[in-house]
Amino acid sequence: MVHCGRVGRLMFAVAWVGLAACGGGGSTQTGDGGNTAEGPAPGDGATPVIPGGLVYGDLGAAALGAGATLNGALPFTADSDWNRDVSGEPVDPASEAILDAIGLDVGMHPDFGSGLWEDAPIGIPYVVVGAAQADVPIIFTDFADESDPGPYPIPADAPVEGARVDGTDFAGDRHVVVVDRDANRLYELYNAHPRPDGGWQASSGAVFHLDARLARPTAQPGWTSADAAGLPIVPGLVRFDEAHGGAIRHALRFTVARTRRAYLPPATHWASSRDDPTLPPMGMRVRLKAGFVIPEHFSTESRAILQALKTYGMYVADNGSNWYLSGAPDPGWDNDRLASELGTVRGRDFEVVQMVGLVRP
Repeated sequence: MVHCGRVGRLMFAVAWVGLAACGGGGSTQTGDGGNTAEGPAPGDGATPVIPGGLVYGDLGAAALGAGATLNGALPFTADSDWNRDVSGEPVDPASEAILDAIGLDVGMHPDFGSGLWEDAPIGIPYVVVGAAQADVPIIFTDFADESDPGPYPIPADAPVEGARVDGTDFAGDRHVVVVDRDANRLYELYNAHPRPDGGWQASSGAVFHLDARLARPTAQPGWTSADAAGLPIVPGLVRFDEAHGGAIRHALRFTVARTRRAYLPPATHWASSRDDPTLPPMGMRVRLKAGFVIPEHFSTESRAILQALKTYGMYVADNGSNWYLSGAPDPGWDNDRLASELGTVRGRDFEVVQMVGLVRP
């Protein structure tokens, strides 16, 4: 599949301008691994419970509705890449060069918040549904051959990323993200538009298994998803309920302005024509350095985010503005404090986790 451009939405405030998201790019595998499989799906048995009552791979306790709390449920099994502690893993030899290419002195920025920017909620919205939600037909356009066929249980009024509250036309990535708590499935669409028949049209779509280690069993090497890296979106979002509770126990996602024609599992897709080895591949993981001191006066939310970045890190998931951290909109966010506190973290405060199984042309 040829490289193609995907127009990113505008972010909020002067510094909140997103760059283009991008899809396209097939590949062949090199190195000692790197296909779509993260390992076998879990067998039968009791659902693992995290200390404190949190549960891996079972979304049944999640509330229903747009932006609903997951009530401590964590997507995927405990041994999933998303839930793996990477604080003790080796640093990649190319770490310094790659971080320099992204921006050593560029501050991290929350690409989410409360209220509106350009009359739209700030962040990537999602909705939680249950078994009562009817399946509807999905028509795929640009990347139908890399999409999981419908129907999907998407409500007619599902929130669309970038949608203006006044109902006027808008552009951008137009993600639609639906968590089916009863089926433990995640449905994600890119460039989604509702249809008069109650169905949806989208450029691409993917179905992820939230109760498994292998997130998307159908995916083939080189496939996109609703995200440029072929990754799921929801598991990497910063959500207010988790951050306000003081602990985020999974990896996050962020964007960079330039990537290379390569990806690192669990990503399955690249979105660049560049082969510069100093540029990050899709799926590259960075973590906040162990020596970074999280200020005690920071908000509970900022401290939880920064500790998660030390323990679990964050994935390069899309092309966009450098060091933009993805999250879901919520009225509880304090935009000014969040941007001020997270902005003190610079590119030089991170390190690249050792890259194993890189896939490139």
